[in-house]
Amino acid sequence: MLIIDHWFKVKKPVGLLSKMRRFLIPITGFLLLCSLMAVSEAMYVKYKDPKQPMGARIKDLMKRMTLAEKIGQMTQIERMVAAPDVMKNYFIGSVLSGGGSVPAPKASAATWVNAVNEIQKGSLSTRLGIPMIYGIDAVHGHNNVYNATIFPHNVGLGVTRDPALIKKIGEATALEVRATGIPYVFAPCIAVCRDPRWGRCYESYSEDHTIVQKMTQIIPGLQGEIPANARKGVPFVDGKDKVAACAKHYVGDGGTTRGINENNTVISLEGLMSIHMPAYYDSIIKGVATVMVSYSSWNGQKMHANQALVTGYLKNKLKFKGFVISDWEGIDRITSPPHANYSYSVQAGVSAGIDMIMVPNNFMEFINILTDQVNKKIIPMSRIDDAVRRILRVKFTMGLFENPLADLSFANQLGSQEHRELAKEAVRKSLVLLKNGKSASKPLIPLPKKALKILVAGSHADNLGYQCGGWTITWQGQGGNDITSGTTILGAIKNTVHPSTQVVYNENPDANFVTSNKFSYAVVVVGEPPYAETNGDSTNLTISEPGPSTIENVCGAVRCVVVIVSGRPVVIEPYVSKIDALVAAWLPGTEGQGVADVLFGDYGFTGKLARTWFKSVDQLPMNVGDDHYDPLFPFGFGLTTKGVKKD
Repeated sequence: MLIIDHWFKVKKPVGLLSKMRRFLIPITGFLLLCSLMAVSEAMYVKYKDPKQPMGARIKDLMKRMTLAEKIGQMTQIERMVAAPDVMKNYFIGSVLSGGGSVPAPKASAATWVNAVNEIQKGSLSTRLGIPMIYGIDAVHGHNNVYNATIFPHNVGLGVTRDPALIKKIGEATALEVRATGIPYVFAPCIAVCRDPRWGRCYESYSEDHTIVQKMTQIIPGLQGEIPANARKGVPFVDGKDKVAACAKHYVGDGGTTRGINENNTVISLEGLMSIHMPAYYDSIIKGVATVMVSYSSWNGQKMHANQALVTGYLKNKLKFKGFVISDWEGIDRITSPPHANYSYSVQAGVSAGIDMIMVPNNFMEFINILTDQVNKKIIPMSRIDDAVRRILRVKFTMGLFENPLADLSFANQLGSQEHRELAKEAVRKSLVLLKNGKSASKPLIPLPKKALKILVAGSHADNLGYQCGGWTITWQGQGGNDITSGTTILGAIKNTVHPSTQVVYNENPDANFVTSNKFSYAVVVVGEPPYAETNGDSTNLTISEPGPSTIENVCGAVRCVVVIVSGRPVVIEPYVSKIDALVAAWLPGTEGQGVADVLFGDYGFTGKLARTWFKSVDQLPMNVGDDHYDPLFPFGFGLTTKGVKKD
């Protein structure tokens, strides 16, 4: 163009100049149009176009990715090490909050959203802008987060045998999780706990797989209802008010010998398939996005290294198309002691078919080892591509590319009154009345609201932390009433009785105090302290001291109802004859009002045991259908009462 311009500066006939200009105007326009089209074409990226078929988007993105970007997608790290520059430099695919890992004590929804978004911005600043997926344990509501609604643990929800209720709990949990900017939950636990000595038994709905299968209805609550014409095994997450779910822990985690956590499940293939596998069929049919592998072994082989069950059965036989994730340092524990040969652990775990590794801290070691193994062809590129394809499928499915950053549009859902009402209903339906009166003709429940003076006693009567159990605010849970907002059982009783009724609270009264006060009746609330995972493994399953002495002192002097707050059946037989009424409340969560609602007859008892209540730990393991079945209270047992209101 400069040469042409120069040419026009020389003397030329006016007519020719005019003709040349008329000729050049359309040429210039044409060149400009071509230039704009080229820029537009360069800007258009197929994988970023939501109108394109998902398969085409995945294929387009994967052909652009380097090995480093692919391995980054397979890496999940803890929030504490997930600085934005780490996300950018190592192309990290996922971040998690472990139990108790929060951006600030008692953090608000806004604080959570800002923290998650800051990490996400690091991912979006990468060459390809692939968003990370943030995951958190939301196993009985959004349990890491202050002021969230804490629902009963699964051991209580199984009692309800109410899939519609469980679906509503899933919907409420999804909204509260989204309120904090998080799109992925490590729930539900679909373990079939076959021995209550296991420290995770409260995370299991039942010893009976058919109840656990029904409770997988929480998955469409969390993710949305999968379309009727959807292909089996394809993950499904329906929009910004839903979250990706995770069925865990695959497979047999609830069947370990003597209930020892992360131990060995000794059972035939037929037994594994008939007891521990069925809930996975249901979860996959319902479109579950991810599956987490169990720490445990099956007949001596670590599940994190079990290619036959992870790839051969879950992916190939059951056609699961979401991604498989390890547990926290799960591949480390392939060896004993853990991390003894990490190179072998990486090879064994990835080769088994695990797609995303919950590293979660020393991510550089994982990335370097896996990169080296791929470069040396120890792990084929096809295995890496399978993992990345599955991870991207979930991210595309849930709209993460279109909506990577969270906002505060769901902030008012956190701990909302509507969700607390739902939790109260769940508490009411989860309670099991095991005894009502020393004779059937003289029931104690429903308790009269109007009485001169009543006693409330026990270590668990006025302790919100004990009431919620493990996996509440912190990993192990903790005692006290300042951990989050909610209503203790004592507070609920005071809310429920007649204004003229004097409520006296004494955590552990002596017999003389009880006798001298001439109480109309007493409510004793005792049980287990909070625990999680291996810390909850128990060989004796006793009520925490001073619970037994509180029962003796109170129930020996006045008519009493004992409420057991525990994550499983505990030893109660020595005290049953002294007790007038006995209630299994499990771990009811923040809404203690649900307990009082039923004790005082506003609502009736309807719950039936979803676990066998043993006489002695010497009988364990003992499950319904066993030849030696001789329980204190059998599976399915539960007395009923009539209430004034109905759920």
